[in-house]
Amino acid sequence: MTLTLTQKGETVEESKILEKGEIAEDEIVVPCCDAANDAGSVVVASDFTLYYGSKVGVKNINMKIYPQRVTAIIGPSGCGKSTFLRSINRMNDLIPHVRTTGCLAVNGQDIYDKRVNLVNLRQQVGMVFQKPNPFAKSIYDNVAYGPKLQGMRNRVQLDEIVEESLNQAALWDEVKDDLKKSALALSGGQQQRLCIARALATKPQVLLMDEPCSALDPIATTKIEDLIGQLKSRYTIVIVTHNMQQAARVSENTAFFCLGELIEYDETGKIFTNPRVKQTEDYITGRFG
Repeated sequence: MTLTLTQKGETVEESKILEKGEIAEDEIVVPCCDAANDAGSVVVASDFTLYYGSKVGVKNINMKIYPQRVTAIIGPSGCGKSTFLRSINRMNDLIPHVRTTGCLAVNGQDIYDKRVNLVNLRQQVGMVFQKPNPFAKSIYDNVAYGPKLQGMRNRVQLDEIVEESLNQAALWDEVKDDLKKSALALSGGQQQRLCIARALATKPQVLLMDEPCSALDPIATTKIEDLIGQLKSRYTIVIVTHNMQQAARVSENTAFFCLGELIEYDETGKIFTNPRVKQTEDYITGRFG
C-alpha cells in the first residue's frame, strides 16, 4: 500500500509509519458535504483550507479533479502546491499542529473525517516523491511490499502483481532477470519507475506525483513523461511540477497556485495560451516566480 512510500529526508515518525503501516482506524465510509459530492470527479476540494498551526498552507481551495486525466499543479516555490497534493492522501497529518477546514473528498468521501481509515485511503491514493526512494530490499520485495502489508501471502498472486506493476511502470523488460537484485543498484530513472511500480502494486485509483522528474536527467525524464501518458488511461494522475513545459506536455488540466490560493484552474491549453487571470499570465511568461 502507499503507506510504504517513504521519502529521504522525511521525519523519523513518518518513516516509521510508512515502513510499518502502523495506522489503524475504524473502517467507515463517510459521505462528504453536498457541495463536494460530484459523481463525475474523483477528487473534490470545497472551500478547503489547511493550517500549519496558525500559518495558512492553502486557503479556500475549490477544484475538481477528473478521472483518467493528468492534472498539473504549477506555481512558484512555497505557493502550496505540494501542501495541497499531500492533503489528498493526508500525508500532512504527520506534521504537528496541522488542521483543516472545508471539505476534501475522494470518491465522495470526506477524507478528513476522523473516522476515515487512513490505510484504506492510502491504498486508493498512491504517491511518488521527488527523489527515487526504494527500500533497501530486492526489486521484487519493493513492489510486493504493499500487497504483503495488505495481507497477501499467495506467492503466485504476488508474482503476478509484481510483473503487472513493473510492466505498467515500463520496467519489467529491464529487470525481469534480476528481481532478487538490490533496488539500490538501479539507476536513478529506474529507481523512480520502481517507485511508481510500488505505488501501482496496491491498485490505487489516484496517483500523486510530487515533482517526480526533478532529480532525473533529460533521458530519464522523457521516460517518466512517456510513462505518465500511458498510465492516465487507467489512473487519475495529479502532478506537481516547477517545469511549465512539462505541465504543458503531460497534462490535460492545469491549476496555478500562488501564496496558498488557487488562482486559476482550466484546461492546460487555455491556461498556457489564453489565461483569464493576469497573475497567471505573468507567471507563465516569466514576469515573476
